[in-house]
Amino acid sequence: MNSESEESDSCVSHVAKQLTLEEIDKMKAQNSRLVSDFQAMQLEKNAKKHWDLFYKRNEVRFFKDRHWTTREFQELLGLENPKNAQTLLEIGCGVGNLIYPLLEDNINFKKIYACDLSPRAVEFVKGHKLYNPDKVEAFQNDVTVENCFEEVHLPINIATLVFVLSTIHPDKMKSVIKNLYQCMTENGIALFRDYGRFDMAQLRFKPGHKISENFYMRQDGTRFVSYYFTTEEVQDLFESNGFETVSCIYIQRRTVNLKENIDVPRIFVQGKFMKKLQ
Repeated sequence: MNSESEESDSCVSHVAKQLTLEEIDKMKAQNSRLVSDFQAMQLEKNAKKHWDLFYKRNEVRFFKDRHWTTREFQELLGLENPKNAQTLLEIGCGVGNLIYPLLEDNINFKKIYACDLSPRAVEFVKGHKLYNPDKVEAFQNDVTVENCFEEVHLPINIATLVFVLSTIHPDKMKSVIKNLYQCMTENGIALFRDYGRFDMAQLRFKPGHKISENFYMRQDGTRFVSYYFTTEEVQDLFESNGFETVSCIYIQRRTVNLKENIDVPRIFVQGKFMKKLQ
């Protein structure tokens, strides 16, 4: 098989998904009409504004609490001995759907830092009944900006990027991982979960929503963007910025809503990466 054929095959399959001919046609159709350069620029420029409007409209009602995180990432269980408690950083905290289930379960952390691009989302985090500034520090932050974690005063032992990196322009993703590396302690663990290549949501995009390869403007009117990863891409992002891969795999799940007669397969990428001194 020549290299051209190998490249073609790699574009339509990976270990978690083999595209059907119908799905290949759908992916090709997405290229018939792309998001204009001007519209793409406006999406990037106004990201903070759109997220703030989103939380103004939905407040804390849109996203469900993530009670599954300790099942998928046992590192979040922390340590029983308070003297060895760890410091957690959540990037893209939203309204606290990850951190507050941890606190409700009395998981022991020395300190939790939680940041989000939206100031309004941060205010919702601070308004939660469990918010304690001695235990949780929430702050607005653009994680693509150099040295963005200056407000984080303690070395971070564990960091989470859960459905966050997909909302950031691919050209800025390495900056996020570089910033994360700088604020983590040696042997600190970064926990990652996001959308996988050929996830059901990617296949459903219609012409007029594709910005660039595997990068889309959402169809739900929110004016957000979504990127769909391969495991190889995620590993390269972390390893090229000083992390060592502990694991990085595709996770296959199903989204089920009996009331609306929905039962569809989902593909996510899930990884754990350890900071090693360069």
